[in-house]
Amino acid sequence: MKYFTIPELTASAKARALGIDNTPPPGVKIKLSTLVNNLLDPIREKWGGPITVNSGYRCPTLNKAVGGVPTSQHVRGEAADITVGSPAKNNQLFKMIVDGGFDFDQLIDETGYSWIHISYSPGRNRRQVLHKK
Repeated sequence: MKYFTIPELTASAKARALGIDNTPPPGVKIKLSTLVNNLLDPIREKWGGPITVNSGYRCPTLNKAVGGVPTSQHVRGEAADITVGSPAKNNQLFKMIVDGGFDFDQLIDETGYSWIHISYSPGRNRRQVLHKK
């Protein structure tokens, strides 16, 4: 874990505001480390600049509070929503990820590149690329 930390992937203003403990259990911490080591850090290295995590791990209570689906990969510690600051730059990052040979499960352009959802599921990565309106 060179560029990202577990606290960064578990921080949540919504959790703080609602008094929700978003501390991941040990198994989820392992999955978060796997996400960082196999996907987020290599993407950051290739991008060559900062990448901000908007949302990483969400405990089930937090996930429900933000309107996430119960089967969200965020709950398992396998996903992060990231940004590099603007829709135009997020679009560039998205294209770099698609063309860069990265082993991801899902890569989702969220509402015109407002942010990017990316996930990693060891042994089950589908390299699924989606665009949400």
